[in-house]
Amino acid sequence: MLMDTIRVYTLSYCPWCKKCKRFFAERGIEIDVVDYDLVDKEEQQRIEAEIKAYSGGDVTFPFVVIDGTPVMGHRPDRYIELLGLEQ
Repeated sequence: MLMDTIRVYTLSYCPWCKKCKRFFAERGIEIDVVDYDLVDKEEQQRIEAEIKAYSGGDVTFPFVVIDGTPVMGHRPDRYIELLGLEQ
């Protein structure tokens, strides 16, 4: 399946964010990851606006966008479903 880039917004110190990154790494799935807390204020504002547009106002990490579908929080079951992977 040809997919858009998988975007993952995380906090560098968040244990759930680390689990999220590990989920994709263990499966050899390339992701575009940005640690929100390590970017400048302007980029943080852009990220917040993007997350709020998808979520209706909440900003939660990790925040994953797979083929245009947002997933708030570490939800391996949802990643598997959206990627069409075997359980």
